[in-house]
Amino acid sequence: MENHGGKKRVVVVGGGIAGSLVAKSLQFTAHVTLIDPKEYFEITWASLRSMVEPSFAERSVINHRDYLVHGNIITSSAVNVTETDVITADGHKIAFDYLVIATGHADDVPKIRRDRLHQFVEHNERIRSARSIMIVGGGPTGVELAAEIAVDYPHKKITIVHKGPRLLDFVGTKAADKTLKWLESRNIVVKLEQSIDLKELSYENKTYRTSNGETFEADCYFLCLGKPLASAWLEETMLKHDMDEEGRIKVDEKLRVIGRRNIFAIGDITDIPEIKQGFAAQQHAEVVVKNLKVMIDGGRDCGQYRMENYKPQMPMAIVSLGRKDAVAQLPLMTVIGRVPGYIKSGDLFVGRTRRQMGLDSHTVHA
Repeated sequence: MENHGGKKRVVVVGGGIAGSLVAKSLQFTAHVTLIDPKEYFEITWASLRSMVEPSFAERSVINHRDYLVHGNIITSSAVNVTETDVITADGHKIAFDYLVIATGHADDVPKIRRDRLHQFVEHNERIRSARSIMIVGGGPTGVELAAEIAVDYPHKKITIVHKGPRLLDFVGTKAADKTLKWLESRNIVVKLEQSIDLKELSYENKTYRTSNGETFEADCYFLCLGKPLASAWLEETMLKHDMDEEGRIKVDEKLRVIGRRNIFAIGDITDIPEIKQGFAAQQHAEVVVKNLKVMIDGGRDCGQYRMENYKPQMPMAIVSLGRKDAVAQLPLMTVIGRVPGYIKSGDLFVGRTRRQMGLDSHTVHA
C-alpha cells in the first residue's frame, strides 16, 4: 500500500491551465495525483504565436514534471469516477479524498512534448511555403492566427471564412467591428455568413467554394473552429446528472459540483456564466486551492465559513493582433491598438504564467 505520510489525497483530472495550477499549488499540502493524457502543460493562448515562431513554444509547452516535483503523474485519460476512486483508460484506480475535474476542451494533440514542438515546426513550414492561406473560423483563434501570419508574413494572401454575421461573437459588436477594420487594413479578406464544406478540405485541393458560391485559391488551410468539451467521459459515471445540456458541470459558488462536498470542477468545463478564457480558469484554480486547504485543515465540513466564493468575471477580453496590437473589451470601453497590445501581445503572458507555475520566466528545460 502506498504511503501518503498521513496527507489527504487530491486527484486532479486534466493538466491544462486550471488543473496544472491546482496540482502545483497543493503538491506540498496534500498527496497530489495529476491525470492527463499528455506529458506536458501548454499555455494554449500562445500556440498561435508558436505557429509563426516555433521557438516560442519552447517556453509555452512545459513538461508536467518541471513544475510538479512532489506528486504523481499518470499519463492517461480518466474514464470513470466513483465516490472514492478515479479509473483511467490504462487501468489505474486512484483513490481520492478530494477530486478536481479540469478537463476543459477535447484537443487532439501529441502525447509527448517533443512531438508537440515538432508539430509547430510543421505548421510553420506550411505557412512559410504558402502564398495564400485559408482560415476557417472567425473566433478568437482564427482572428489571432490571421493576425500573427499577417504581421510576420505581410505578403501572404489570407482569407477568413466565418459562418457568423460578425467576428468574435463571444464579445460585443464594437470589438468585432474594430477587429474587422484592423484585419482589412492588413489586406486580410473576411467572408462572413459563409462556410466551407469540411468534407472537401484536402491539402491537394487549392480551390475552395463557399456556401454562397464564391470561389478562391488557397495553398493551405487551418481549421480554427470551436472544440468540444472534454466531458463525454462523465456521461456514464455517477456525475452524469450533474451536467447541463451542453455538457458543462454544474458548480456552486465554492466551485464544488452541486451536491458534492469533496468534488470540484474548474475551467471551461463548468457552467459558470462568464467568458471562457485562461485568466478565468486560473482564478478558478486559485479559489479551489484556497478552499481545499481550508477543508484539508478542518475536514470536509469544517471551516465552511472560511471557504471562498467565486465571483464570475466581468465580460472582459483581450484578443491579440500580432506582436504589438490587440483589441480589448473592457467594462466601460473597447480599445484597439498598441495600448492593449502592450498588455498582452508581446509575451502573451507566457513569462507571467511560467512564474505562476514556479518556473523561471525564460529558462527552458528539455
